[in-house]
Amino acid sequence: MLKRIFLVVAFIILFSPVHVRFSEAAAYPSRPIEIVAPSNPGGGWDALARTLKRTLEDENLCSQPISVLNKPGGGGAAGMAYMNMKKGDDYELIVYSPPLIINSITKQFPHRYSVLTPLAKLITDYQVFIVKADSPYKTFHDLLRELKKNPGAMKFGGGSNPGSMDHLAFCKVAKEVGINARDLSYVAFSGGGEALTTLLCGNVFFVSSGAGEVLKHIKAGTVRALAITSGERRGGPLKDVPTLKELGIETVYEVWRGVFGPPGMSREAQDFWARTLKTMVGAKTWKVSLEKLQWVDSYADANSFAAFLTAEERTYLEMLIDLGFVK
Repeated sequence: MLKRIFLVVAFIILFSPVHVRFSEAAAYPSRPIEIVAPSNPGGGWDALARTLKRTLEDENLCSQPISVLNKPGGGGAAGMAYMNMKKGDDYELIVYSPPLIINSITKQFPHRYSVLTPLAKLITDYQVFIVKADSPYKTFHDLLRELKKNPGAMKFGGGSNPGSMDHLAFCKVAKEVGINARDLSYVAFSGGGEALTTLLCGNVFFVSSGAGEVLKHIKAGTVRALAITSGERRGGPLKDVPTLKELGIETVYEVWRGVFGPPGMSREAQDFWARTLKTMVGAKTWKVSLEKLQWVDSYADANSFAAFLTAEERTYLEMLIDLGFVK
C-alpha cells in the first residue's frame, strides 16, 4: 500500500506543470554557447561577436562557456548555411548586419534572412571612407575629383560582396555627386581586415568600411578617414572626420548590427536571450565597449527588430533596383 502511494506521489511530482516549468527554467543553457561571426577575424561581425562574448562573460550573464567561430565566405553565405545546418540547436547564435538583408534580396544566400530567429538589434555603426596615411588624397573632395575623371581606374575595396554593404554605401554617395555607380571598380574581400591589409599594401586606392572596424588604425595614424556617413559628427578618434552632409553631400548610411538564433530556436532559449540581452546592453562592460568602438546603442527587442528588418528589406530593394543590382 505504501509503495503504491509513493509511486502515485512520485508520478504527480514528476509530471506536474510546476515541475515541468522548473525543469525547463533550469535546463537552459546547460552546455557551451557558440557565437558565429560570418567573416574572417578583424571585421565588424567579428568585433561584435567578440564584444558580445566578452560582455556576457565579464558581467556573469551566462553560466556556460562561450566561444566565437569564424565562418567566412560569400559575404556571410557560409555563416547562413552553417546556421541552417544547426536548425533547432539552441546553442548557436550568429551576428549579422545589412548584408543579411541585401544578400537575401540578391539571392546570394541559399535561404532568406527570415529563416533565422531575430533576438535583438544591438548597435549602429557608420561607414567611413579611408585612404593610406600617405595618400595624395587629403580630402574627400580630392578623391571625388579624381574619381570623376575615370571612375573605373580607381579600385576601391570593402569586406562585403559587390552590391552589398561596403559597396552600396559608396554607390549611394557616387549617385549623389553625379558618378555612375556602375562605372566604379569595386574589389570585394572576405572581411574588413583583408580589405584593410590590401589598402596598406597599396593595391586599392581607398576602402569603404564600418568605422568600428578601422578605428584602431585611424588612431594609429596608418590610415586617414576622409568622410563618415553619420548624420552628425562623431566624437573621440572620429572627431576630426567630416560627415558627408558637412561636405555638401546629402546622404546618410547606417550600419545596424544584431544577433540571431538558428531556425527553429525554442521559446525557452528565445526567452533566456530576451532577458539576458536586455540586461547586457545596460551593463558597464557593454557601454565601455560601445564608447571604445564608437558604436551607437540602438537596442531593440526581438519583436521590434523583426519589424525593423521588414522595413529594411523594402528600403534595400528600392536601392538595389535603383542602382541596377536587381531588376
